Amino acid sequence: MSFFLKFFKLLPPELSHSLSLNSLNILYKLKILKFFIKKPLHEEAFEFVGIKFKNRLGTAAGLDKNGDYINSLGELGFGFLEVGTITPKAQKGNSKPRVFRNFKENSIINRLGFNNKGVNYLINNLKNRKYKGVLGVNIGANKDSKGNKRIDDYLVCLEKVHKYSDYISINISSPNTSGLRELHNEEELKNLVRSIESKVCELNITVPIFLKISPDTSDKVIDKLIEIVHKSCLVGLIATNTTTDKSNIKNHNFRFIEGGLSGEALMDKATDRLSYINNKVKNLPLIGVGGVISRKDYQFKLKAGAQLVQIYTGFIIKGPNIIHEILNN
Repeated sequence: MSFFLKFFKLLPPELSHSLSLNSLNILYKLKILKFFIKKPLHEEAFEFVGIKFKNRLGTAAGLDKNGDYINSLGELGFGFLEVGTITPKAQKGNSKPRVFRNFKENSIINRLGFNNKGVNYLINNLKNRKYKGVLGVNIGANKDSKGNKRIDDYLVCLEKVHKYSDYISINISSPNTSGLRELHNEEELKNLVRSIESKVCELNITVPIFLKISPDTSDKVIDKLIEIVHKSCLVGLIATNTTTDKSNIKNHNFRFIEGGLSGEALMDKATDRLSYINNKVKNLPLIGVGGVISRKDYQFKLKAGAQLVQIYTGFIIKGPNIIHEILNN
């Protein structure tokens, strides 16, 4: 597996991502995936927001946008998977190049822009999946949607995916869709949440719904987010998405690349926001994400208040054996 990982790192980022995940699919379909990975030896089953998990480590949205790799990723030992971000209509995302890997600092910058095949494509994969573990769906808005149309996009996705998911996350925090982070503003967020609550009541939706937030938010904004979520049908927060702050990167060539930074350079900032939320309100369900490259990082997220932890960049950089490393050391 280490040989393939080194080879994939030599390829352009998006090609590498596609080939590596397709390789997992091939190994899964040939029923030989277990010979190439180290699966976790110990499980710590527990319950969170009414759902039973076999362990606390899962994938973050973005790793498998369209649900093409649910079955093979599910074989690796994760406690849960989160697919997406998905939008109502298929869209190509931003122009290439749009992914930049900084291996020396265990970080990635992306400006993908919600490239995906549309919610109907995902639904087909959700219906036909063999994976029986916990699965969340991250939903967003199309690039050309503004104002109330943007809110409608969330409602369309919510209506279509809720029957086939164990939880749903509302993505208002990607820095790569123009204006999306404006939904952190009090009135815009209240409008979105009211619309979601109306749809939840209309369809009697019972799956837990989380809000995924930006790490680039002030304490004041966080306070308001907590207040709005606490008074709504949403159950908790996912903290955090990628950051536009590149000040932690030592390689100056990467500091001026537009897009969201993930990986090691995000760890402190994302965990600070997580810790702040946990200190403000102890009973709010929290999923921690951003910068987890090792077991130590994973443990920091849990100590900061996360009940679940997600990885993305760590998986890209270290490969599937990071799961064994995190859960068994």
